[in-house]
Amino acid sequence: MKLALIDYGSGNIHSVSRAVTHAATEMGIDFELVLTDRAEQVAVSDAIILPGVGHFADCYHSLSSVDGLLDALHEAVMVQAKPFLGICVGMQLLADHGLEGGVQTDALGWIGGVVDRLPSHLSTEQGLKIPHMGWNNLQPRAASHRVLRQMTLPAQAYFVHSYFYQQIPSEQVLAVAEYGVEIPAIIGKDNLLATQFHPEKSQQVGQAFLRSFLSWKP
Repeated sequence: MKLALIDYGSGNIHSVSRAVTHAATEMGIDFELVLTDRAEQVAVSDAIILPGVGHFADCYHSLSSVDGLLDALHEAVMVQAKPFLGICVGMQLLADHGLEGGVQTDALGWIGGVVDRLPSHLSTEQGLKIPHMGWNNLQPRAASHRVLRQMTLPAQAYFVHSYFYQQIPSEQVLAVAEYGVEIPAIIGKDNLLATQFHPEKSQQVGQAFLRSFLSWKP
């Protein structure tokens, strides 16, 4: 299995690389992980992971600035239907657009929705800190999904974010976390999966999720 981990300067790339390599080693699979921003490497991969941390618009600009990368990702994921995993901002970039900083930034649009800031009333009325940072329960909404079936949920995962996915079709929300509002924590459609939490920082549940993704045949 050749997995392309997209390195476009906006991801928690080395932590993700270590976590994925550890999961693959535990499974004993024939596995090659390639950190790349090259279209030709994406084209010959069997699966793709898109990480991301930081500002939505900056991440999308970095991704779209790499020559040929968006076209290669679209061909691999949306045409050839290779397994895809987005992490944190890598999940948010699947939306139609994001509103970080009060500016609309169009994004991939692979799973419809909008990314906007956690409501201010969470801090002013409920005393919750923004960003949402730390451990929170994953509550399944689609426990029959083949990736979630191999996990034991509910379970604690690690989150760091101030913005969250909204206006997403309910059938594409696979698991949620509660933080004053319901946060889509795992979303998916067809060969697409994405997490708002960080599997690479989520210890046992993160490893279980990554093992399940690596064995997934959508």
